[in-house]
Amino acid sequence: MPDLIGQTPLMRLRLFERELPGIELYAKAEWRNPGGSVKDRAAGRIVREAEERGELTPGKVLLDATSGNTGIAFAMLGAVRGYRVKLCVPANVTPERKRVLQAYGAELVLTDPLEGSDGAIREAQRLYAEAPDDHYYADQYNNAANWQAHYHTTGCEIIEQTSGRVTHFIAGLGTSGTFVGTGRRLREHATERGREVTLVSVQPSSPLHGLEGLKHMESAIVPGIYDPTLADLDLRVETEAAYRMVRRLAQAEGILVGVSSGAALVACVEVAEKVREGVFVTIFCDSGERYLTERFWNDTNQGD
Repeated sequence: MPDLIGQTPLMRLRLFERELPGIELYAKAEWRNPGGSVKDRAAGRIVREAEERGELTPGKVLLDATSGNTGIAFAMLGAVRGYRVKLCVPANVTPERKRVLQAYGAELVLTDPLEGSDGAIREAQRLYAEAPDDHYYADQYNNAANWQAHYHTTGCEIIEQTSGRVTHFIAGLGTSGTFVGTGRRLREHATERGREVTLVSVQPSSPLHGLEGLKHMESAIVPGIYDPTLADLDLRVETEAAYRMVRRLAQAEGILVGVSSGAALVACVEVAEKVREGVFVTIFCDSGERYLTERFWNDTNQGD
């Protein structure tokens, strides 16, 4: 199963390009990973390195905090590799994610929804402190293997799939691993060839938001792997704008994605309308099938 992670397609969003003359717009279809999201990449590297170091061994419980997708990846890998998996998860994550986690056999520790991912992190830290010998604490927010997975895979794939022509990379910040790892690789490649690449990070516009998987850094526990100096632009996206974009993608492009993907595309369009030229690449982290119980699908203004 780990061998199937990566090498996801790069899709061209031609209908959006019609409104953005001079722009080539692409998205990595990360739901094509076996666990259904971009988080398979980081989880796979974290597990492999922990095994190689002897930190994750038979009989230990793989423990982490998650808003859903990384947990699903750990649960999938745990089923394949024979580990028990215990995940601290905000109680308000979508029912679809909870069911997938349970289907893989993970033990869920539901945390206060008002505390979001930070509450899940604090609970995972508490559980580990109580019984460190029983657990391998993956700590995705502070584990360098997270961003390194994207440096060695996602960034390299984008370079290859665009023939090195990428000029703008846009991605949301959750653990920040996708943005940091991919961004570092793309910048290194551009510098080696005397070119420039613009790196754009995307955050929710406020602490109270509905963009599951993304962090509002000023009001959250900041991941240790986050590098705030990397982004050339840091854009804030309104929850409702992301919801509208998700609906539009489904109905205009036939692409059903999650809310963080909608937020990333909102940012792409904002930047593209200003610069008017370039090869833009973003990350569509997961499928919208994990969000179909969200109330925004019931909005009567489906054509937004």
